Amino acid sequence: MIQESPSIEFRKDILQLLHSEDGKGLGELLENAASKDIIHLIGHLSRSEQMKLFTLLSPEDAAEVMEEIPEAQAIGIIEDMETEDAAAILNEMESDDQADLIMELDDEDAQAILLEMNPDEAESVRKLLAYNPDTAGGVMHTEYFAFYEGQTIKWITENLRNNAEKYKYYQLKYIFVTTLDGVLKGVLQMQDLLLGQAEAPLSKIKITDVLSVDHLAPLDELIEFFNKHELFGVPVVDHDQKIVGVVLRNDILEAQTKRITQEHLESQGIIGGDELRTMPVLLRAKRRLSWLSINILLNIVAASVIALHQDVLTSVIALAVFLPIISDMSGCSGNQAVAVSMRELSIGVVTPGEVFRVLRQEISVGLLNGLVLGLLIGLAAFVWKGNIYLGLVVGSALTLNTLLAVSLGGTVPLILKGFNVDPALASGPILTTITDMVGFFLTLTFAAMALSHLGGM
Repeated sequence: MIQESPSIEFRKDILQLLHSEDGKGLGELLENAASKDIIHLIGHLSRSEQMKLFTLLSPEDAAEVMEEIPEAQAIGIIEDMETEDAAAILNEMESDDQADLIMELDDEDAQAILLEMNPDEAESVRKLLAYNPDTAGGVMHTEYFAFYEGQTIKWITENLRNNAEKYKYYQLKYIFVTTLDGVLKGVLQMQDLLLGQAEAPLSKIKITDVLSVDHLAPLDELIEFFNKHELFGVPVVDHDQKIVGVVLRNDILEAQTKRITQEHLESQGIIGGDELRTMPVLLRAKRRLSWLSINILLNIVAASVIALHQDVLTSVIALAVFLPIISDMSGCSGNQAVAVSMRELSIGVVTPGEVFRVLRQEISVGLLNGLVLGLLIGLAAFVWKGNIYLGLVVGSALTLNTLLAVSLGGTVPLILKGFNVDPALASGPILTTITDMVGFFLTLTFAAMALSHLGGM
């Protein structure tokens, strides 16, 4: 007998609790569930079941579930919820998660939810929404500890104890010291706070040599910062050196992963954000067609090269077998180079100004790989038809086209980035179209030159 998977059993238990409208039982079951089981569950519930689940859960439990599931899924659920229910859940989430979700909503829905939220929470979200999401201000938390340098250890410890409920989501690892108007002056070590004299002012025990980042610092700069410094987090300051938030290492890793994932999706033709199969069919089809419709036009352009040389193709039918191989292999080689350049751009290893350095490096790889691939396909053609000229035609075409594809694949993302064009979105179609056209052109042109030695094949 085949046993049901834990995820299926978990879903059955949830559905039973939903049917009995046991909100407390749902909260307890979800609290002890693994993240993968929660994600699987939400993806397999109908929208009405999802709405019922989030309505029955307490706002605190619902917020925890919301933070576990993919952002695209969470946005869809929030859009369909009653404004009051959505606001209650968002009130319980961390500031950066609140901003990430509200940013993706329609303006009308976003404003309605903000009006229903706790005023302090809403104000915090509005501050974050003012920033580009790929800057320090866009990924920072507004929950942090900052106290005036004239306050004493006793005052601080009593404040922390008396506001335990308010501070439960704060990162206690750092306590920052500021002037009365919020200018960052230092940071406290927890041991000094716990072991210092009760009446000692923070100014006496603070560490003044504290690192910080500007609120407009881009994501690449933040990645570089955390690669250099083994810190849990770093304070974010404005132009007046006033602290406005804290960026955590995990936030940067998450933002970097999100960007790489988005670039990968766009490079494969998924436009407009993350896609899940639980999304509406029309939305998914629209996102894919926006890229595919452009690609079909580019393919028609590439196919026109064959039309111009149809007399050669008619004379040497064997070429029809090799044309798709040459274009596909060259495209694969070029896409490898695109992937490397996209990765190096995302982590700051290269900049758009290093096109010629990248070109020199890729020419070497392209030439070597092109010669090997050209030799292999040339030998295959010779063994198949016993004609050395056919082998030379297809082998030379693949060698040169691979060299071109790798050179383009390495440099096009840098060039596009330099012109502020999304390289993830545009690199693939440009590379595919050029390598197809040039591959067809080289093969058919070389064949025309050797036509007297290829007749009847």
